[in-house]
Amino acid sequence: MATDQSASITFRVNGKDVEGHAEPRTLLVDFLRDTLRLTGTHIGCDTSQCGACVVHLDGIAVKSCSVLAVQAAGREVHTIEGLADADGSLHPMQEAFRQHHGLQCGFCTPGMVMTAIELAQSAEPLTPERVREGLEGNICRCTGYHNIVQAVLAGATAMRQ
Repeated sequence: MATDQSASITFRVNGKDVEGHAEPRTLLVDFLRDTLRLTGTHIGCDTSQCGACVVHLDGIAVKSCSVLAVQAAGREVHTIEGLADADGSLHPMQEAFRQHHGLQCGFCTPGMVMTAIELAQSAEPLTPERVREGLEGNICRCTGYHNIVQAVLAGATAMRQ
């Protein structure tokens, strides 16, 4: 519902044009979850520390709790919901997380996967050390990261094939 303070915004989310109203202070993560009902993007800290809210904005992994919804106007946003194919088959990175048990409770997983995809698309070769470095902005409170690193490496290999 539009208010006197709200702005009309239009952007693409997971390949579809969306339109809505948001107050200037509305965070992208809140717009995705509350307005568009894309709840796969999680809110973990509201301070840009945990990485649970990572989405791709014009192909770059960003923490959606640090981006205003109005900043996404006219841009392309991809969330975890947009990764699987229409037939339900998982994206190679999602499949790698499943196969290598790169999750426990799953709360951090959407942000980890979105960050991992950007890492996999880098021209630099991925090593376990580089993966750990690339995931520094994503916190998992359940694992020791070993399986996550293995999943990212396997997912990157699968994405290149």
